[in-house]
Amino acid sequence: MADPAGHEIDRLIELMSRLPGLGPRSARRAVLTLLRRRQTLMDPLARALAEVAARVHDCPVCGNLATGELCDICADPRRDGSTLCVVEGVADLWALERAGVFRGRYHVLGGVLSALDGVGPEDLAIAALPARIAREGIAEVILALNATVEGQTTAHYLADVLSGSGVRLSALARGVPIGGELDHLDDGTIAAALGARRPLGG
Repeated sequence: MADPAGHEIDRLIELMSRLPGLGPRSARRAVLTLLRRRQTLMDPLARALAEVAARVHDCPVCGNLATGELCDICADPRRDGSTLCVVEGVADLWALERAGVFRGRYHVLGGVLSALDGVGPEDLAIAALPARIAREGIAEVILALNATVEGQTTAHYLADVLSGSGVRLSALARGVPIGGELDHLDDGTIAAALGARRPLGG
């Protein structure tokens, strides 16, 4: 039986179906839309993807995405260098930036501790954190981790790691619901949680 789509299109559908929120059916619809709007949508998208793939890399300081040597946040001298916000991933960093209430700097862990998934401290950007705090003279570290079991386990682990550093530790207030993820919250909830952050430890 002949392939109704063709190998190249099947391959594109298969790749698209790997994206979050896109199953095989949604991927087929997206690909058909791209093919119908080749000049106005598919060609510009292909060029944008190629440019992003060639230029975007992880910021060597914080782990955010960057196109220059450093990301825009690390390169901005107007940011408060005394406050560091630790987040699970880039999506969480972007969520906090959308809220527009935090003017410090960030540290992206690249995930959270999870025994079930085999993710340990060595798999995350944890080892560099104490040295960065000392090097940059950080006064406060805000643990802005998702209110999941894994997120809170990671927060407690980080609190132990940083307990002798002399830095002030705080966490987001419980405006962030249990099981909630920062990227899915509205800007007002994020702003309230950040503003009402609480100290951790003694």
